[in-house]
Amino acid sequence: MQLNLLKSKIHRAEVTDSSLNYEGSLAIDSEFMAQVGMRQYERILIGNTANGERFETYAIAAPAGSKTISLNGATALLGKRGDLLTIMSFAVFTEAEAETWQPRVLVLGDANKKVIKVSHK
Repeated sequence: MQLNLLKSKIHRAEVTDSSLNYEGSLAIDSEFMAQVGMRQYERILIGNTANGERFETYAIAAPAGSKTISLNGATALLGKRGDLLTIMSFAVFTEAEAETWQPRVLVLGDANKKVIKVSHK
C-alpha cells in the first residue's frame, strides 16, 4: 500500500502581494522553499486562516530573501495582503517509509521576517 503524507509545510506565511492578471500559482521566497524541500511547480494545498479558504495551485520561486508570498491568478481572489497562510505539499510513501517519515516544517512570524521554527527530517 502507498500512503499520501505531508511532505512540506510553511506555517503562518503572510501574504505580501497578489496579482490577479498573472497566469497563476503562489510565489514563495525561494529560501523558504529550500528550507522545507519544496520544488518549483510542485502542487500545493493552501489554507487561509483569515477566511477559511482552502485551495490548490502550484509553487513558483520568488527571489531569495524577498520574503515574498504572492497570490497569483485566480488565487488572488482567495486572500489579501496580510492574510496568514499554511502552505502544504504532499508525497507518496510506502508503508515502511511512512513509519519513520517526518515532514519538513517552517513556521514564520513578523511579516515573514522571522523564522520561529524549522524542523527537518
